[in-house]
Amino acid sequence: MLRIRTANGSASALDLSRRDVLKAGLAAGLTMSAFGAQAQTLQATPANQAVEWTEGFDASAPYQAPIRSARPTLSAETATYTEQAITQYMDLSARGGWPTVQTDKMLKIGMRDPAIGALRERLAVTGDLQSVGGQPDSFDSFVDGAVKRFQLRHGLNADGKVAGETLKQLNLPVEFRLRQLETNLVRVRSMSGFLGDRYVMTNIPGAEIETVEADIVHSRHQAVVGKIDRQTPLLTTKINLIKFNPFWTVPRSIIIKDLIPKMQKDSGYLDRQKIYIYTQQGEPLDWRTINWNSEEAADYLFRQDPGDLNSMGSVKIEFPSPEGVYMHDTPSKGLFGENARFHSSGCVRVQNVREYVFWILKNTPEWPQERIAEALTSGERIDAPVADPVPLYFQYVTAWANSDGIIQFRDDIYNRDGLDVAAQ
Repeated sequence: MLRIRTANGSASALDLSRRDVLKAGLAAGLTMSAFGAQAQTLQATPANQAVEWTEGFDASAPYQAPIRSARPTLSAETATYTEQAITQYMDLSARGGWPTVQTDKMLKIGMRDPAIGALRERLAVTGDLQSVGGQPDSFDSFVDGAVKRFQLRHGLNADGKVAGETLKQLNLPVEFRLRQLETNLVRVRSMSGFLGDRYVMTNIPGAEIETVEADIVHSRHQAVVGKIDRQTPLLTTKINLIKFNPFWTVPRSIIIKDLIPKMQKDSGYLDRQKIYIYTQQGEPLDWRTINWNSEEAADYLFRQDPGDLNSMGSVKIEFPSPEGVYMHDTPSKGLFGENARFHSSGCVRVQNVREYVFWILKNTPEWPQERIAEALTSGERIDAPVADPVPLYFQYVTAWANSDGIIQFRDDIYNRDGLDVAAQ
């Protein structure tokens, strides 16, 4: 027997199977997360996934289904569950949506504040907070767990604090979220076909990477993707080459936008970064012979040696791309801990790149994990062709739902959804 509480506070007792629980919740207009733990996620989370995606929920908070299961972001089922999410949000909209949380201070565990009552109600409407009692104005462990859950559903670091970006996401109106789901339904439908026995999916707005095999996620990796003025392109291709300890040939766009201005301000920059200059014929040049206030500097080749300073780190992952982009490691590992990971010039930086490369080369017999580990630390320039080139997708999805019972949202970083919050 399962008792489901709807958003308007009424309750009904039902004797249902897990599948019936999902159907009943949808009919009642609940978000799937409101009853996801009772129904359970349909796939268990892989053991290696826990290393990279730690939910960190308060252990005492009851009935919380995992935010991430083994289901891929985009698969044959995503469109169906996104359609169901649209139905739920239409119902939420018809019933008045959710309250606005108005506060000029950071709300966090241990506090008591009148705004916490609205926060509790806001989190309850979307199923992030279960009915557990407690003082209405108290930010207790249950509210802390609910806030973290909300943050993870929106691609934010789960620190349990309500301020800044978390407050902004809480206060976006239900009509905006509904339009977001409708806009993205077209995108997820276009990716509902067969994507490959194993493939890599990069969701640009989420700055997230999934390796998928037999329609199950093997691992998830944080990514750093392109800035708003240097966007990572949409792409369908195949990973065919791994380069260990690569040289970095600086793209012309970065020479013009970054390198030349830095040399104009700091003549020692290239020496410190171990970047060397060559003519188009490969002849070395001394930086002192170049007029850094002219256009001539952009006509030379700039190459950075392998090593700790190399902008591509220890690995470059190559694939055919009309825009010349690629994936790579980075020495700036701290960027992976940021909420907004949009810092690159279009290429994609990969967190936990060793696990990523292990998986890409798993069907390449001459590259067992031991050899990969040696290559990563050798400092030697080595190429590893991929025996079975792996399908790679760069996609742009800001809202979706899956059989894991969670509705996910991400910021429209490149303004491609065409939605205006003020117009809602």
